[in-house]
Amino acid sequence: MGSKSRKLFMGLAALAMLAACGGTTTPNGPGLVSLKIMVGGLNKQIYLPNQLAAQLGYFKEQNLDVQLIDEGSGQGSEEEVVAGNVDAGSGAYSHPMELNALGKKIETICQFGIAPGEAEVIDARKASSIKSPADLLGKNLGVTSIGSGTHTLTLAILGKAGLDPTKEHFVAVGAGDTFIAGIDQQKIDGGMTTEPTISRLVSSGKGKILVSLMTPADTRAALGGDYPFIGIFAQNAWVTSHKDVAQRLVNAYVKTLKFMKAHSAAEIADKMPPAFYANNKDLYVAALQNQLSIFGSDCKMPAGGPETVMSIQQKYVPSFKGKTSNLSETYTNEFADKAVA
Repeated sequence: MGSKSRKLFMGLAALAMLAACGGTTTPNGPGLVSLKIMVGGLNKQIYLPNQLAAQLGYFKEQNLDVQLIDEGSGQGSEEEVVAGNVDAGSGAYSHPMELNALGKKIETICQFGIAPGEAEVIDARKASSIKSPADLLGKNLGVTSIGSGTHTLTLAILGKAGLDPTKEHFVAVGAGDTFIAGIDQQKIDGGMTTEPTISRLVSSGKGKILVSLMTPADTRAALGGDYPFIGIFAQNAWVTSHKDVAQRLVNAYVKTLKFMKAHSAAEIADKMPPAFYANNKDLYVAALQNQLSIFGSDCKMPAGGPETVMSIQQKYVPSFKGKTSNLSETYTNEFADKAVA
C-alpha cells in the first residue's frame, strides 16, 4: 500500500470511528445511536422498565446511548414527540389514539402491560362521605396534568358511575410529594395516582383506595376489559425510517420485561436507584409486588385492548365524542414479534 493510499485508508477509518461515537450516518445504520426518550415520571413504578433497562445495561447492549428525560406527565412526553424534540416518549396508549383522530400520527412500538397500575385514592378524612365513585360529584379531583392518562382514567370512572364530567373540577397535582401535598392541604378530595404514591398514602393513613386499577382483574372489573396503559411511542414516520433503531430499542425493553418476570419485586428494586424508594425501600418493594401483574413480557399490545381504550374514549371523554381513530396506525407489534422470535 502506497503512502497516499495508506493516508486515505487511515482517514476513512478515522471518519468511521467518529460516526460510531457520535451516532449513525444513516437512520438504519449499525453504529452507536443516541436517543432521547421522554418519560412521564421516571420514579413512578408504571414507568419502571425505562430506568431498569438503563440500570441493567440493556440499552448499551443494543448499541444505544439513551438519555431518559424525566417529565411529570405522559401528556408532556406526547407533545415533545409530536414536536420532534425527542425521538420517543413513554406514556399512555390513549395519547397515540387521541392524536390519530386529529391527524397526528404517533404509534406505540412497545406496550409494557395490560392495566394502568393506578387507583383513585381519596382523602381518608372524607371517607365517610365518599364511599363510591357516585360520591365524587362536584369534588376536586387530582390528576397528573389536564389531558393526561390519569385524567382520561378519571373521566372513565366518573362516566361509569353516570356522572357528568363537566361538573367536576380537575386539579393538576402531579404525583409523589406534590400529590400527597394536595391531599394534606385539602386542595383535592382525591385523585388518580400510581405507585409508590398509593402505598405512601394508604400506609400513612392519609389516603384510602376508592377504585383500584392496580391489577388486570381490578381493571377488568372497573372498566370492562384490559386497558393497555404505559408503553413506548414515537412518530410513525420516525419508526418507518429508523426500523433498525426501533428494533434495537424494543429488543432492550423485551429483555427488561423478561427480567421482571423472572425476578422478585425485591430483586428488581435492588437494581433501581435508591432515590426512587422515597426513603422507604420496604414500602417501595411492597408497592411493586402489588402491581407486577400489570406488566407483560413481550412488548405486544394485548388483543382487544385498543378497542377497549377507544370505546372508553368515545363514551366518557368529552373531547373525543364523535371521533374515531385508525387503530392500525396507533400501535405495531412488528418489533415485538421479531424480538420474541
